[in-house]
Amino acid sequence: MSVQQTTTGKFIDGEEVIAIELTNSRGTCVKIFNYGAIINKFIVKNAKGEMQDIVLGFDHFEQYLDEEYLKNGAYLGAIIGRYANRIKDGHFTIDGESYQLAKNTGTDCLHGGLVGFDKKVWDIVDVDDDQSLVTLEYESIDGEENFPGNLVIDLTFELTENDELILSYEAETDQATAVNLTHHGYFNLAPNGGFIGKHKQQIFASNYLEQDENYCVTGKLIPVEDTPLDFTQPKEIDKDWNPDFGYDQTFVLDKIYGDLSLASKTNDAESGLTLSVYTTEPVAHLYTAKYLRVKNGKGGKDYNGFDAFCIETQHHPNAVNVAEFPTTILRPEDLYTQTTIYKVSINK
Repeated sequence: MSVQQTTTGKFIDGEEVIAIELTNSRGTCVKIFNYGAIINKFIVKNAKGEMQDIVLGFDHFEQYLDEEYLKNGAYLGAIIGRYANRIKDGHFTIDGESYQLAKNTGTDCLHGGLVGFDKKVWDIVDVDDDQSLVTLEYESIDGEENFPGNLVIDLTFELTENDELILSYEAETDQATAVNLTHHGYFNLAPNGGFIGKHKQQIFASNYLEQDENYCVTGKLIPVEDTPLDFTQPKEIDKDWNPDFGYDQTFVLDKIYGDLSLASKTNDAESGLTLSVYTTEPVAHLYTAKYLRVKNGKGGKDYNGFDAFCIETQHHPNAVNVAEFPTTILRPEDLYTQTTIYKVSINK
């Protein structure tokens, strides 16, 4: 087990960007940047004994700052906050106080606004070689992206000997605010990447959330039974999808709220790899990367639509505007917590 820190030589707003590599005794390696808490690499051994990187990203840190890439809004491997997914009309009210956010996707606010947590340099506040662990911290000031309250977030990445990458979140505020955090890793389990439609997917959810024409949830739950969104049994991702759209949908997990339990399993026959996602969160959003358009990814490869899948664990999107959903309002007397685990194993 080890943790290695390397400077990128880059400074953003006076803050140094550092690469942190977590390695276990099996040779599994996870590389993280403290900019955007980006997971840049997740290298594991596949069924053929080959070391394989299962996340999309870039070979050089500077590429994450490229104007064309940022304009595309891919959020490759980054933390999402203050608020994941969409807030309807970019607007919410807390205790009678109204807040208007940037409308950066149609008429709604997406992934925290114009400059979310994915574009911030986080402080490295703890490193533990014995546990292959690093904790990053960011303080989001009152009024940032028009959210109320000073919010302090700690995000710990821990790589275990069982090839589990554990993400543990904590957050505190000095004023009631809206918080919904997630991580936007783009995964591909095939040895050479490319189309993910033949990956087999299972999601432990009997219901999904209805969305309007702008992909913002309405508050209505719909059973997955007898719909293309039924992943209660494993099936190839492209078996029932509309090939022009794929999936960009939030699933309500069959679980006790707050318990750490299995949300999703994805596997690829060629690599023999399975990615199991465990979470304390109530929903998982499946995105098959329809809008992905990234030039010069790892190895100079371009990333296109349906070249990856995301499993974004979080609270219900737009919950700050839907009273029936579990609350996403954090108050000064409360502690926000979340745990999500990405476990890699060989198909049985």
